Amino acid sequence: MIEMTLREIAQIVGGELHDVADPEALVTGSVEFDSRRAGPGDLFLALPGANADGHDYAARAVAQGAVAVLAARPVGVPAIVVAPDPGAVPATSVALSHDDSAGSGAAVLAALAELARVSTERLAERTGLTVVGVTGSSGKTSTKDLLAAVLTPLGSVVAPPGSFNSELGHPWTALRAGLDTRFLALELSARGVGHIAAAARITPPRIGVVLNVGTAHLGEFGSREAIAVAKGELVEALPAEGLAVLNADDPHVSAMAARTKARVVKVGLSGDADIRATDVRTDDQARASFTLHAGGESVPVELAVHGEHQVGNALAAAAVALECGADLATVAHALGGATAASARRMDVRTTPDGITVVNDSYNANPDSVRAALKALVTLAKAGEQPRRSWAVLGEMGELGDDSVIEHDAIGRLAVRLDVDRLIVVGTGRPSRGMHQGAVMEGSWGEESVLVPDIDAAIALLDDEIAAGDVVLVKASKAVGLWAVAEHLTRAGEGSTQA
Repeated sequence: MIEMTLREIAQIVGGELHDVADPEALVTGSVEFDSRRAGPGDLFLALPGANADGHDYAARAVAQGAVAVLAARPVGVPAIVVAPDPGAVPATSVALSHDDSAGSGAAVLAALAELARVSTERLAERTGLTVVGVTGSSGKTSTKDLLAAVLTPLGSVVAPPGSFNSELGHPWTALRAGLDTRFLALELSARGVGHIAAAARITPPRIGVVLNVGTAHLGEFGSREAIAVAKGELVEALPAEGLAVLNADDPHVSAMAARTKARVVKVGLSGDADIRATDVRTDDQARASFTLHAGGESVPVELAVHGEHQVGNALAAAAVALECGADLATVAHALGGATAASARRMDVRTTPDGITVVNDSYNANPDSVRAALKALVTLAKAGEQPRRSWAVLGEMGELGDDSVIEHDAIGRLAVRLDVDRLIVVGTGRPSRGMHQGAVMEGSWGEESVLVPDIDAAIALLDDEIAAGDVVLVKASKAVGLWAVAEHLTRAGEGSTQA
């Protein structure tokens, strides 16, 4: 964050100084919510968590060098205290304490957001910081990682680790930007209308990227049209001198051109895309290559990340980099060198005994599972000797009334794609629907197996998996299915990343 005195911060967040000997003391470091990471010059964020209360660790953070604590109550060490608003009931994905009835956690998060807004605004004025926002039903994290790769040759980039895009992660990431930061690349997610607009007010973007409108969070929104309304809040937040990067191949996204005053660049495979890909093909590792066309020029691109769906993500990243001053050759080189930077997302590893594990277990929705299944089949069927493919799938959350239907469709798709073995993990109706869909689609019998839990899936794999097999592991985050992938790679320690 930009350097500020404790007095300034208190004024910005509407807080009061407690136990502060010197109001002009400067916060020169970052904001940390984990006391173990707090150090000299930092501001410690005291959040009441579901398992621990950050206020209890305030003294520890200050002893380690933190200048002060941003808190909801006095903590006996230098602090900026913000008063809870009893009437505020924010929609938050942050795991706050169950007894947080006075809204102390919400008050601290609101203060953090305001601090991030002011810091980002001052950096934009002083250094020309460019804020890039990315949204979409799927692909946000992969695109954010590609953005970091293509923008780094142009200057320092700050981006969230993994998918840290919550009410805590979004402002926390923004406050990592300093005077030497040229680009701030952020994911903007939503579980309801107004969420993206609120995030955009904290970090006003100059460039906005909308990837797709799919079925993730369908249970909360009710329809794709409602999801499109929410995703389009990003392009509505752009200034007239800004840029909206829209997916020309998704009609819900392409239509957002009418909702922004910014300049529009469309990307995709269709002929009317301003930046497009032709000659798309995949190798035996499901890595895509294509010809990138932009501004009357073209250049070959060979991606190192896995999955044909990464082509659209790469086009979006290319559009942003070109807008920021990169030339086409530099963009192609950066895209070719970009690897999966976020954990548990199309992380392909081969164990010494020849088992290839595709760990895409961080999260799942129908669109991302379809893409992952296609990548699995590409990996398994390529080469002179086709390999046996396994899909270990768990429940996809937040699909509402369509949940069983969507799970049934995924089970049927696994059969149509000729996946050799399907292990469905879970005992709920969605999991049973996926298994039943596979059984009903074709002549499958034991090819699809429904197991009650992760341990049962691991036991089955240990009994039946063989050298040369390819295993995809994917489910919504709450399932924790990465334990399966990590077991397989741990069992074959020394596995190499493909």
